Amino acid sequence: MRRILINCAAGLALAGPLAAQEAPPSPSLEDLIPDAAVEDPDGWSGQGAEQGATEEAEPDLAADTPIAELPEMELAWPDDIELDALQDLEPEEDIEFAQLLEDRRQVALDTAPTEAISDRLVLGFPQREPVFEDREEFVARFTALSTIEQLEDGEENVAQLAARARQDEELLGNLLRVYGFYDGRILRTISSREATEDNVSERPRVRFDVIPGTRYRFGAIDLGQLDAALDAAALRGRFAVASGDFLQSDRIVAERFNLDWALGETGYPFAEIDEPELLIDHEREEGDLAMPVRPNGKYVFGEVVSSDPAFLSSRHLANIARFEAGEVYKRSLDFDLRRAVTATGLVSTVSVTPREVTPPQGDEPGVVAMDVTMERAKLRTIAGAIGYGSEEGVRVEASWEHRNLFPPEGALRIRGIVGTQEQLAGVTFRRNNLGGRDKVLTLDAYASSVSTTAYEADTVALTGSYERLSNLLFQKPLSWGVGAELLATDERNRVIGGVERPRQTYFIASLFGRATLDSSDSLLDPTRGFRLSAYLAPETSRSSGQQYTYLRNQFDVSFYQSVGEKTVLAARGRFASIQGAPLFAVAPSRRLYAGGGSSVRGYGYQSVGPKNDFLEATGGRSLVEASVEARIGTGLFGGALSVVPFFDLGAVSIDSTPDFRFVKYGAGLGFRYATGFGPIRLDLGVPINPDPEDSSFAVYVSLGQAF
Repeated sequence: MRRILINCAAGLALAGPLAAQEAPPSPSLEDLIPDAAVEDPDGWSGQGAEQGATEEAEPDLAADTPIAELPEMELAWPDDIELDALQDLEPEEDIEFAQLLEDRRQVALDTAPTEAISDRLVLGFPQREPVFEDREEFVARFTALSTIEQLEDGEENVAQLAARARQDEELLGNLLRVYGFYDGRILRTISSREATEDNVSERPRVRFDVIPGTRYRFGAIDLGQLDAALDAAALRGRFAVASGDFLQSDRIVAERFNLDWALGETGYPFAEIDEPELLIDHEREEGDLAMPVRPNGKYVFGEVVSSDPAFLSSRHLANIARFEAGEVYKRSLDFDLRRAVTATGLVSTVSVTPREVTPPQGDEPGVVAMDVTMERAKLRTIAGAIGYGSEEGVRVEASWEHRNLFPPEGALRIRGIVGTQEQLAGVTFRRNNLGGRDKVLTLDAYASSVSTTAYEADTVALTGSYERLSNLLFQKPLSWGVGAELLATDERNRVIGGVERPRQTYFIASLFGRATLDSSDSLLDPTRGFRLSAYLAPETSRSSGQQYTYLRNQFDVSFYQSVGEKTVLAARGRFASIQGAPLFAVAPSRRLYAGGGSSVRGYGYQSVGPKNDFLEATGGRSLVEASVEARIGTGLFGGALSVVPFFDLGAVSIDSTPDFRFVKYGAGLGFRYATGFGPIRLDLGVPINPDPEDSSFAVYVSLGQAF
């Protein structure tokens, strides 16, 4: 503003002298227009120029006309000047040229290696030095997140593609920074290809040339108060990031998780880790990491305290916990206790919280109590089921259960079955987690009437067992069970054609034990590993005044192996025998049979083996079974559907040593539909060498794999 004011003042000063001179007045517009133009405008305009004003014609100049002398020009025109020829310069050998681009990264777009994400998206990597070592992983992550790929609709125009390309360009820049390239560049090219007969269906294509630049490294690393922990050296080793390492933000996240896990597993229940902060220094090409850690003291386990001791006592909760008082605190055991309480099925919500009882003193750890807070779930259950099966006919089942009638975890269940082949009434007492985690005491009393393909039996029984079970929440490498059984059963072979067979009463007492080794990865749908189980039951039977003692045994093995990404090969074998008594001394319900959905598919339940003159299966004293199947994923229904070709064989012999006189073969095709709780199985089996009374096929439906 000051400069403008000063200039205005100068203008006013200059106008002073000019105003003092008398200038002639300027003519007005009326003075300039003659009267003739006003009276006759058209005539006046046609008069042309004033009389006497004639145009002088320009003379025609010849090409050789000399140029006139220029005023004030004293130099002669250089017509006769002769210039000396240019002399060739000799090269000077001592000249050194500066290599200005010697240290620059070599970038060649034309010869750059490329990765074709799709027919309309290409990544180029023109930088030769330094080499982009994580290129394959980089491309995979970009492909999964690309806006162009996710919004592909086949009808986008160039403008839409350009908008999506800008988002992908930003994504590439972010990914470069994830891998520590903070000076990277992205060159974007969108080409609209001209349509020809060969490429009339081709669409515009986007190409990104990725020039990462120099990869930054970690500079200073500050972990706050971690050095104050009793296990500082071991904990620092769990955070595997050191100064000088290549910078990658993924590693920071992963190693922060590892350090947090190590703190929780080493006795620091109250440890805190702040969010990491990374300060990039472009001049040093380094990033300084600050992630404050506060260990807040080391502790050991104390007592377990229940919020509802009349429902689930503190003593019972301590019994199912996998830690003892005085052991170093581990967060995984904290979570494990919460899952174990949830698995009882008695609570709707549960939380486990460590509470300081004694603070740490010097090198002595403190003590934490584990407070278990829970809310009771509904404990009474009424259940029922109605079904029909080709092997068992109609079946109606109902039950009532109180899952904690005898605290803690003492359940009472009353059940009944009415069906074509079975009628049953029973009562069961079950005590879970008795004497340790997943150890179960079961007492069962029932009366039943069963009519199968092989026999009829009216039975009253009392059984008891104590088992360590494997379940869906806690699949165990070793499970076992021991028990005893007392029963009185009145049995006979089935009545066919009106001819009744004599009934025979058996009084049986048995002890049994079983064990299973399990390395498979799932109880319902294994894809790898094996299972090996053994069952032994010394048994005594009295019938018609005669006493017999024998040993029932069974051994099972199964194997699972993944082949590729979508196929699992599965195989199983079974051997069973009854040693020490003739066949007639063993009650028909205790003999060995084969056939059915979990045995030899294609044949009816218990229909494989020796038969009497009435074509009834009499059972035997030895059994051999084998099955192989391929579980092949189809990709249909989101990958949930699989097809399963299978082949089974089985043989039952009268003697305790297999003789394979009655071996049967079955084959077929099955389907599996994967659900959140296990696969639903549908198998169609065909007998390969059937007997005349066997059906031409059999269908089996169940939950879980066949084995």
